[in-house]
Amino acid sequence: MTDDFYRIQRLPPYVFAEVNAMKAAARARGEDIVDLGMGNPDGAPPKHVIDKLAEVAAKPNAHRYSASKGIPGLRKAQAAYYQRRFGVELDPHREVIVTLGSKEGLANLAQAITAPGDVVLTPNPSYPIHHFGFIIAGASIRSIPAVPGPDFFQRLDRAMRYTVPRPKVLVIGYPSNPTAQVVDLDFYRQLVEFARAEGLWIISDLAYAEIYFGDTPTPSILQVPGAKEVAVEFTSMSKTYSMAGWRMGFAVGNERLIGALTRVKSYLDYGAFTPIQAAAVAALNGPQGCVEANRQLYKKRRDVLVDSFGRAGWDIPVPQASMFAWAPIPEQFGNLGSMEFSKRLLTEAGVAVAPGVGFGEEGEGFVRIALVENEQRLRQAARGIKKMLKG
Repeated sequence: MTDDFYRIQRLPPYVFAEVNAMKAAARARGEDIVDLGMGNPDGAPPKHVIDKLAEVAAKPNAHRYSASKGIPGLRKAQAAYYQRRFGVELDPHREVIVTLGSKEGLANLAQAITAPGDVVLTPNPSYPIHHFGFIIAGASIRSIPAVPGPDFFQRLDRAMRYTVPRPKVLVIGYPSNPTAQVVDLDFYRQLVEFARAEGLWIISDLAYAEIYFGDTPTPSILQVPGAKEVAVEFTSMSKTYSMAGWRMGFAVGNERLIGALTRVKSYLDYGAFTPIQAAAVAALNGPQGCVEANRQLYKKRRDVLVDSFGRAGWDIPVPQASMFAWAPIPEQFGNLGSMEFSKRLLTEAGVAVAPGVGFGEEGEGFVRIALVENEQRLRQAARGIKKMLKG
């Protein structure tokens, strides 16, 4: 009997596990580690959201099985959000589904639409589920640039022309995790035109829709006329409302893709706990001051990070969105690679980050820094880094 199961064979060891184990060991020894590795919000949801959770949880009938595709009120609330935020009309019954976070939704959609041997185009570097959700489903991956530079569509066209079998799905995600790259509506217009001409499905990951730092709000691909013919989009309440552990996300858009995801999920789960869904309705339909407050919180942390790390001798490119900074390894440590540099940063500076290679081979030479500690702790991290850089 072999221990090598087919799908497990296709998954490499989790790149972040080694750094996480070192972090846990250091904390067990009593060391103070400034953890900027995982994108895990340190705040809490608004009080009225927590109050709604408690109110509904106190009802005896709230503890039954819920609805796999989400309770009707929550699907309507998400449709209303898209209408007021993006000017996009969605049918809450046929074009919206509630997921257990966007990660689960992406993975289950991959299971729903992928046959073994299908080719899927994914950005590199990118959030691991963009690759591995489809790898688990049996697909082959061809990488495209994560940063949509001048040659983006030329490379996309080459991928379509010279890949056998012909790619069926394209995954994108802006604002990007990990690179914090943003795009404008013109980019989406070109992408939708390309996809419609090539018969290509688009899966857009818009988890960081509300964490932008410029004057122009992050667009949705569904704002483009005709986008719903080829695209589905995932969003999450994890960062917008500091509800990461609640596992609450959505997929919206193309009716056929939503139907496929709905069918697969109907076999796998009964939906999120009903009180959580009711609280999510309260978040989407209630006062939105917390969204702006979180945006300003991450912007201030971004500014402190860039300034304090720069003063320490590590220049960080200024992210325009997301809760991450994508930082090139300082020149004097460039020969180490992102994994070894991350280990050195942990042991010598007391700072945990995510090695860039964990997001794909094109992430080598970078680390991802999460804005999940307060300003004082970010300055503490900068002091440790300064000592390390001075050697």
